[in-house]
This record gives sequence, structure tokens and C-alpha cells, in this order.
Amino acid sequence: MIEGKTVELQDLKIIAITHKNVPLERIGRFHLEDTKTRERLQHLKSEAKLDELMFLSTCNRVEFIFTTKQVIDDDFLLNFFVAFNRDFSETDLMIAVSKAEIFQGTAAVRHLFTVASSIDSLVIGEREIITQVRTAYEQSHGMGLTGEVIRLVIKNTINTAKSIYTQTHIATKPVSVVSLAYRKLRDMNVSSDAGILIVGAGKTNNSMAKFLNKHGFKNFTIYNRTLVNAEKLAHELNGEFHSLTELPNHSKPFDIIVTCTASSGAIFNEELYTKILRGDTRPKVVIDLAIPNDFSRDLKDKFNVTVIAVEDLRQVAESNMKEREKELVKCEVILENHLTEFQNQFKARKVELAMQSVPLKVREIKETAINNVFARDYSNLNPESREVLDKVIAYMEKKYISVPMKMAKDIMLNTASENPGAKNI
Repeated sequence: MIEGKTVELQDLKIIAITHKNVPLERIGRFHLEDTKTRERLQHLKSEAKLDELMFLSTCNRVEFIFTTKQVIDDDFLLNFFVAFNRDFSETDLMIAVSKAEIFQGTAAVRHLFTVASSIDSLVIGEREIITQVRTAYEQSHGMGLTGEVIRLVIKNTINTAKSIYTQTHIATKPVSVVSLAYRKLRDMNVSSDAGILIVGAGKTNNSMAKFLNKHGFKNFTIYNRTLVNAEKLAHELNGEFHSLTELPNHSKPFDIIVTCTASSGAIFNEELYTKILRGDTRPKVVIDLAIPNDFSRDLKDKFNVTVIAVEDLRQVAESNMKEREKELVKCEVILENHLTEFQNQFKARKVELAMQSVPLKVREIKETAINNVFARDYSNLNPESREVLDKVIAYMEKKYISVPMKMAKDIMLNTASENPGAKNI
């Protein structure tokens, strides 16, 4: 905790901008470029007069975890966000101040536990968030922004998330259409060197293509209306790219089509599909993630093709989400147990820090006794007696440090257990 200051749990604060109350595209205004992160956060910590600071940024949330004795009101929030980004417009500042969620003390710790455990996520049970929290802490710590309070909080946050992921089934069934589509494809035992046509380079297809690439697929050809977007995705996948208008001229053999465009009707009709097959009769797989469908359903009965459609995947995703939600009761029990454990750790650590001066005081008393109060008697002792006395004093010195520390911890923790409703430190 902070040298020279008594830090209370109520000094821990969180300002959260999340998908719950701010559109996802607006959350992007609160992200930081990697090259400016250190400078911006150090400036924020200094200008807002924060004792510790940690910055967490994901695609659907931005969270500022910090310690301060200041009251978090609208004036504080306005100054805080001006310090965070001097280029914020009045609209940005108004949204930030009015939409930010504020957590303090135990509520802040509990909030972090739910975030890292994905209970508070846009998609419940997605494990990626625990890594994001750990990485965010390591980066903030590496910048010299964090201290003992945030260290202790994050340590317990990670432990809580691990317990929830291992002791419940909250993350066992996938709920994203991308992961579900991949599982269906995996169950078909499609070779990783299969030729894949990616039709459309929007967000969904980007995710699907990168997911396939991550799992070993490497033979990609991308078609898209906007050529620059096709080129960008192809560069990441080390694949080919073409304008969507060139799709009828495709001549390379393929095994899989992944399609997701904004077309108002099917773009794969019998004429186009027959043309790009070039007489190939081998079985194909079509992953159609578009609404409405890009791949005409009539083609299923006319060609050797298995279609994985987004509407089917969404039904499974909704079913899996309901299964995950059933696990929330178990998660809450685990979370509350870890929260109690953290509160006890925080109190014990506070006692340790409060008593850091005890060893120095004990040594001062010893030195005064030997050098002043009993100086003549001590000097008159023979060497053997003096050696025994020194051992006795050293033993007493050690016990006068460790015993009161243990007693203080026991008293505080026993008091907390006897008065569970008592105010948090």
C-alpha cells in the first residue's frame, strides 16, 4: 500500500465504460494507441492525483481501476476524462460523465471478479477476458502505475476467475457462431490444407477466417466488394484476394466456402455455383453466416454440399447460453467465498503495514536500555553473561515483533467473522 498513508478498501475505485450503457462504436473512443499508452496514463495519474492506476481495454469495455481518497462526483469525472484525452469533444465528455459506472470498495472488487470470470461480459463464459485482465495489470505495473492495493486485488481476481472456470461449466459450451461453425467443420474431419473461399471481408468473416487460420487452415482466397478490405485480410492470412465481381471467374479447386455479405438476396445461385465448380464433384462445405442467406437453399438438393447456416448456429448458441446461465448460481457462491477471503487478506495486509514500524521501535528500546538505562550494569558483566543476555534480548526482540502481529491479525479477523455486517475497512 502507499508509504505514509493509511489505505482503506473504500479508496479503491473503478470507472467503467461498457457495452451495457454505451454503444460499442463509442467505446472505441476510449481505447489508446500502443505508442501513447504510457504517456497518456502517466499524465492521467498525475493530473487526477491518483495513488495507483490500472487501465483495462477490450472490444466491449474500458475500465479504470485506481486508488484515491477523493470523492467521485461529476466534477471529478469531468476533470478525469479531460486529463485522459484532451481531444475529447463536449459530446464525448458528456457521454463519459453521464454513462460511466462507478464502483467503490468491496463493490469494486466484486465487479472485477465478475469481469474476469466473464459473468459481466457481452458473452458469458468467454475465457479470453481473464488473459486480458492479467495482461492489463502487467502492462500498468510495468509502467510504474500500480501499487500494493491493485496487486492484491488482481491476484485475487485471477484466482477467483480460475476457480469459476474450473469448478463450473460456464465456459464449456461455445456460444459464438464462429466457434460453433468451426466445431461443425472439425467434426467433418476436413483437411487443414483444404482450399477455402472467403466471400465478404466484414467483421464476421474476418473472425471466422482468423479462427480457421489459428487452427491450421492456410489456403485462402478472399473476394470482397471493397478490394482494400480483401487485400488487408489476405495479407493477414497470406492468401489471395480479388474483387467480388471476379468471383464467377474463379477457377482454382476449393473445398470450403465461407460467406457473409450484406447482399439482400442469395449471391450463390445455381448458375454461379456451377460455374465456379468447374465440373468438380467432390463434396463441399458451405459456411453461410449471412442474414439473409448468401447461399441459395435450393442448391443443397442439387449438389454434393453440406451447408452450415447461421440460423442453425444461432439456435445452438442460444441453447448453450441458457445452459451457461444455469451455472451463474454456482458462480455467485464461488465469487462470494473469494470476496470474503480477499477482505480478510486485505485486513491482514493492512495490519502488517501498520505494524512495519514495530521492529524499529523495539530496536530503539533495546539500544536505549543497553547504552543508557543499564549501560553501567551491562558493561560490568563478564563476557559469558553478556553473551547469554544478548541471546535473551534477541529472542525477546523477535517475539515482540511476531507475536503482536499475529495477535492483531487474529483479533481483526475474528472480529470480522463475528460481525459479518460490519463496515469494510
